[in-house]
Amino acid sequence: MRSERRMFSASDDSAMMKQIQSTHSPDGRFLDVKPILQVIDNVLRHLTPTIDHHALNGGQGHMDAIDDSSATMDSNGMLEALAFLVHKISCEISCKCSGGGDAHATTMVLLNTLSSYSWDAKVVLTLAAFAVNFGECWLVLQLCTTNSLAKSVALLKQLPDILEYSHTLKPHFDALHKLIKAMIEVTKCIVEFTELPSQYISSDVPPMSIAVAHIPTAAYWTIRSVVACAAQITSLVGMRYEFVTSTSEAWELSSLAHKVCSIHEHLQKILHLCHQHIDEKKQTEAYEGLKHSFGTPQLDNSKILLKIFSLSKEDPHSLLGPDKTKVHIEVLRRKHVLLLISDLDITHEEIQVLESLYKYDRVASEVNYEIVWLPIVHRSAWNDSYQQKFLSLQSVMPWYTVNHPSIIEPAVVKYTREVWNFVKKPIVVTLDPLGKMTCPNALNMLWIWGNTAFPFTTDREASLWKAEAWTVELLVDGLEPNLSNWVRQEKVICLYGGEEMEWIESFTSATKNVAQFLGIGLEMVYVGKNNAKERVKKITGLINERQLSHAWQDANVWFFWKRLESMLFSKTQHGKTNEIDVIKQEVMTLLGYDGSEQGWAVFFSGTNMVRAKGDKVLNAIQSFEQWEGMARVSGFISAIRGHLEGIADEHHCTRLILPGISGGIAETVVCAECGRTMEMYFMYRCCDE
Repeated sequence: MRSERRMFSASDDSAMMKQIQSTHSPDGRFLDVKPILQVIDNVLRHLTPTIDHHALNGGQGHMDAIDDSSATMDSNGMLEALAFLVHKISCEISCKCSGGGDAHATTMVLLNTLSSYSWDAKVVLTLAAFAVNFGECWLVLQLCTTNSLAKSVALLKQLPDILEYSHTLKPHFDALHKLIKAMIEVTKCIVEFTELPSQYISSDVPPMSIAVAHIPTAAYWTIRSVVACAAQITSLVGMRYEFVTSTSEAWELSSLAHKVCSIHEHLQKILHLCHQHIDEKKQTEAYEGLKHSFGTPQLDNSKILLKIFSLSKEDPHSLLGPDKTKVHIEVLRRKHVLLLISDLDITHEEIQVLESLYKYDRVASEVNYEIVWLPIVHRSAWNDSYQQKFLSLQSVMPWYTVNHPSIIEPAVVKYTREVWNFVKKPIVVTLDPLGKMTCPNALNMLWIWGNTAFPFTTDREASLWKAEAWTVELLVDGLEPNLSNWVRQEKVICLYGGEEMEWIESFTSATKNVAQFLGIGLEMVYVGKNNAKERVKKITGLINERQLSHAWQDANVWFFWKRLESMLFSKTQHGKTNEIDVIKQEVMTLLGYDGSEQGWAVFFSGTNMVRAKGDKVLNAIQSFEQWEGMARVSGFISAIRGHLEGIADEHHCTRLILPGISGGIAETVVCAECGRTMEMYFMYRCCDE
């Protein structure tokens, strides 16, 4: 132990490394060391508890209750074959330590003896020899007060003296315990490196190549620590008073433990990098496998769904049904499946509209599909708050959901982002009964046409657009229950928005006066403003209180603007240009109006339509006497359109604010007022309303 102080200060230089490597000549034999290591671990835990009188006087510590039967059964045959080698190493350690041999020299002797074994086997076999020698010693020490045979052996070994100095020896045993624990941890780490799957990580490239370079040093210092521990215990067995009062040996063990702990910490960092590397390789493999599966014709959708939800054929029960009980993936076999992909910020409005389509309209429409929620959440950010939010959303969804977001593998998350372009806003990916993806985002179709768009394919979306025209029916859909009656009665229908109450009062009053003067039927509907829920709610209350016009409730206002956005995104995905697509141009104009500070209005009468922003449309209405004659000849819509076209604005400001979406955004957007190309900006908005 005294020589250990000098050797410990020496660095692991290249000469020493060459000396260590020169002892290594493996013959390729494989030795499963894990069962042996488990037995060793249990033995050494018994060997080094914190010193207390109960344990030293024959008491049964809690470690005695451990059942080692499984480990013993696994390793019994292996140890039988290795018994002679373990005995040989045990004798070598005992002999060298009893004679006060040099620790480095003893370590090199052991390495030479084990030259034909792998590094992990060298360390485990050395630890096994140590455990045999001094496990027996400790067992005798524990039993010597209750067993006559153990008492006689202890007397011959002079073990009872340890009881006399148990308090004085506490620093020695504490240091011994710390070092043995470090030895075990390093050994487990070395073994873990050998178990890394070679198909995912190569020993000749980082980080595995770094581990390969460091393992010999780690093995050397672990075996050398075995020698140091053996020397310490041998000294304690044959101790003298002057040894008991010395603390230098305890310091030596503590210093060595510090070095071995540092080695373990370093190996753990490399091991972490190796696991990262393996995970990346596995995820790349899984990602490519998922891409291949989607590109390969399938007999049904089972294989695709198993991959998406990271289920195995042996345990395909990680989905919850509408009644929140676990279900077999077979319930979705050969069905049209809609994958609802979102994070945990999906709104209750979106869930409510989907619920209406799924629970009620789906049955009435006699269409057969299932929805499965695929929540995309960063695993590293998961906490109790996210857990509660997930459970809350899951509880209100009347369709299939995953049992927990953790079953969705990173490869699937990557696929949703890179192939299906999921970013933040929810999307719905449709799979046909054979598992083929038929639309990367059918949510736009669901918002615009509902279940009429079934089976929600890209071709179906294109055919639906061919049959559409820019009418009040397309714009309002089922949001206004009186619409069909108004159209049948050939009334002028005015939709207007904004959040300036003074303008709203002036505009509604002036418009109703004009309609009354012309003797035409007029219906006005306030459709609010996008992303201004609380302000719109307040304005709606005032409109209803003062009976200025019809005004929709919150849910209808939200859905009106959501459908407009969906129309734009759907049109954009189909690659239509602004100049030739009237519907897209009109949708962008209304969204641009909403992005301004002013109010706006759009009038429909049959197939005729006219729209304008705030002050411009208000001034036109208030200037009714200038176009009254034309109105009586050609009608209200044509007359006000002609009047508006004759007004040249000295200044205008048009903005278009769009949320982040999946898929493309039109590269060219023209101003609704002057027709010039608008500059492109990205605007991110966070609004509690």
